[in-house]
Amino acid sequence: MAARGEQIALATVVATRGSTYRRAGARLLIPADGEPIGNISGGCLEGDVARIGREVMASGIPRTVEFDMTADSDAVWGYGLGCNGAIEVFVEPTAGALASIAALRSGQGACLVTPLSGPDVGSHRLETDGAAAAALRDGTPRVVEEHGDRVFYEPLLPPFRLLVCGAGHDAIPLVRQAAELGWRVVVVDVRAALLTLERFPAAAEFASPDPAAAANALAPDDRTATIVMSHNYLRDIGYLRSFLDRPLAYLGMLGPRGRTEQMLGEINRPEAIAQLHAPAGLDIGADGAEEVAHAIIAEILAVIRGRRGGPLRDRRGSIHG
Repeated sequence: MAARGEQIALATVVATRGSTYRRAGARLLIPADGEPIGNISGGCLEGDVARIGREVMASGIPRTVEFDMTADSDAVWGYGLGCNGAIEVFVEPTAGALASIAALRSGQGACLVTPLSGPDVGSHRLETDGAAAAALRDGTPRVVEEHGDRVFYEPLLPPFRLLVCGAGHDAIPLVRQAAELGWRVVVVDVRAALLTLERFPAAAEFASPDPAAAANALAPDDRTATIVMSHNYLRDIGYLRSFLDRPLAYLGMLGPRGRTEQMLGEINRPEAIAQLHAPAGLDIGADGAEEVAHAIIAEILAVIRGRRGGPLRDRRGSIHG
């Protein structure tokens, strides 16, 4: 839209308090005409924010607005909200930040720094030091007071990467579901004939290294999850040996626990079972490739978010921590 010269506004959640549907960093893109793109709530605030966005487009002046739903009153519940918190939204008259975000998504990561008040309100810059470094370490957006002004620090990191070692039929829904979350999915298999966009249209990349050399070839890091699911014992043991002790966010093995323990015994690493998610996936009674993919994706999310994956009804305190 911006490339075509159309007016747009960008609304960004910069702070929340209590129970809210979205957290800091959520965005809504508001065109001059037509429906907004994205969401910052369960659908109850988007209309008001779109109206404010069009006012901001007309004036050219950024604005910070707060929606406080913490009061227990008919006026609050009249929003139709399914939460009871407060949300602060920064609305700016252009989507200038989007160019920085798009460029950064393929890089190493930095903080998008946006002053919310003061003479530089609405400007954008990229930083990696100071308050930016703290935000990058824990991946959490935050508002910081600096010289009497409020500044929003938003860590922008490359997409989370999932290595799917095995291009069998059951990998197809896993690749698709992970890509729908915005993850960069790499399908890995020595059977190059299976590594096609026709079979895996959502894959970002294909690789066919020898299983024992897969980790060296793919260079996983702490924003990488790996799932071993080739269904071939010798290939799987090669992948397992290769990825053990790498700085992964998650390493999962499909198949019975006894099979994985046997592999670890063969490579003289029985104690490494503690590093693995084997069998991979949450215990939701999954049956069939689609459901198993859901269980695996859910477990990876739980692990990288530091959660146990149990029912929310058993959680005490805020849903988002």
